[in-house]
Amino acid sequence: MSNFENVTVVKAANIYFDGKVTSRVVQFADGSKKTLGIMMPGDYEFGTDDNELMEIQAGEMEVLLPGESEWQTFTKGTSFEVPKNSSFKLQVKEVTDYCCSYW
Repeated sequence: MSNFENVTVVKAANIYFDGKVTSRVVQFADGSKKTLGIMMPGDYEFGTDDNELMEIQAGEMEVLLPGESEWQTFTKGTSFEVPKNSSFKLQVKEVTDYCCSYW
């Protein structure tokens, strides 16, 4: 899906890692939410409160998923899931545009 209809966008941005990662929350009528964001090159670690699906719209990153010992590469058109109450590491290789869904 390349666009969302009938949504509310939270005006205030989520800003992490001194502005190197930013996102905006998109809320849907059914109560679900997504974030749309940009990551600058760098190394990051995130914790999850909910299950997450991260879809890469542009860019490239290496990801170390919970319980894994091998880094995986994700680029435009690929995605990965992260279980709730866990953490994952990212090595962002180039400016990356992403959409993250939660459940």
